[in-house]
Amino acid sequence: MARKEFETLTPQMYYILLVLMQPRHGYEIMNEISRLTDGQINVGAGTLYTLLARFEAEGYITLKNIVDRKKIYKITNAGKRKLKEETDKLTLMLLHYKEVTDDEKV
Repeated sequence: MARKEFETLTPQMYYILLVLMQPRHGYEIMNEISRLTDGQINVGAGTLYTLLARFEAEGYITLKNIVDRKKIYKITNAGKRKLKEETDKLTLMLLHYKEVTDDEKV
């Protein structure tokens, strides 16, 4: 069965919303995700701008300003709720992992 769009966020989607807790333009978004993840997650320009348009259409982010032709985006309250929902899912998954494996070091 195909998943519904935005039912579960990919890591790239998750981090885009996360870094947009502060207003940023595209290049800043890509750099901040790479910095936060120590380069483990990178978002290319094509993927980024496709997701930004989809997030904006969904109401998860908003265009805050345009400075020197750079579009600056920020997460909306709906985007914050989605990010929290996804974080709660990930937290529950981690708790289940710990329960099954008795691994307290995670």
